[in-house]
Amino acid sequence: MAESGGNSGENSSLGAGCRQEAGALYAAIDLGTNNCRLLIAKPSPHGVKIVDAFSRIVRLGEGVDRTEMLSDAAMDRTVEALAVRAEKMRRRPVIEGRFVATEACRRARNGGVFLKRVHQETGIQLDVISAEEEARLAVSGCAPLLDERCANALVFDIGGGSTELIWLKICPGQAPDVLAWTSLPFGVVSLSERYGGHDPDPQDYENMVSDVEARLASFESEHGLRPAFGEGTAHMLGISGTADRLRVADRGLREGILLKLMRQSAAAAAQPVA
Repeated sequence: MAESGGNSGENSSLGAGCRQEAGALYAAIDLGTNNCRLLIAKPSPHGVKIVDAFSRIVRLGEGVDRTEMLSDAAMDRTVEALAVRAEKMRRRPVIEGRFVATEACRRARNGGVFLKRVHQETGIQLDVISAEEEARLAVSGCAPLLDERCANALVFDIGGGSTELIWLKICPGQAPDVLAWTSLPFGVVSLSERYGGHDPDPQDYENMVSDVEARLASFESEHGLRPAFGEGTAHMLGISGTADRLRVADRGLREGILLKLMRQSAAAAAQPVA
């Protein structure tokens, strides 16, 4: 089974940065505050082809915002999930990989103890990356999705324990330039724990919105994003599972409204003409 290849992160482009062997596979694990994800891929003429994927909600960072400690239950859930991923890699010719952990392990005072346990019980050596590297990897992964008709883009990655914002200058035909970035201590787990759980009352919700807005306003005022969006020369790109769920929810809401209008029109058409 492959283990972490250090801190370079260059194998985010697996087909280019890794040694090539016929039939060889490469693996990546992303252990966040909420989710644990595995991708296994092989080089292809246009980059990589995903051959296996696995994702599980483990809530490793549950309670960390309050206690600064990983709980025993959260560590047990996560080690169990990582053991499944280790077995998947043992069954395949994985020759190299990058296995990273993010905000929960950065913040928890017992993060080192947890990393040792993971290695002892699964053989996986996790690399705790900085918020800056997390932002850089996010940009590397989404660069092909940037709209080159725009001059700038704001990439946002909403995780379980933090949210990364990256303000980019789009350079057609080249890698984008990072003009500014920040890591906010807000994620789906930390916000829900801080503001009333899954069903906050109206006041908790208003407090949550105000808190997030203040942090966003500070980043915007420091780097002057508003004019670019006002002129239509910038776009936003969300790359997390949370962003995808928002897209699905928005589509479902719009489709629901359309369906309701169609039913109302059909009902009106069925009424007898006076």
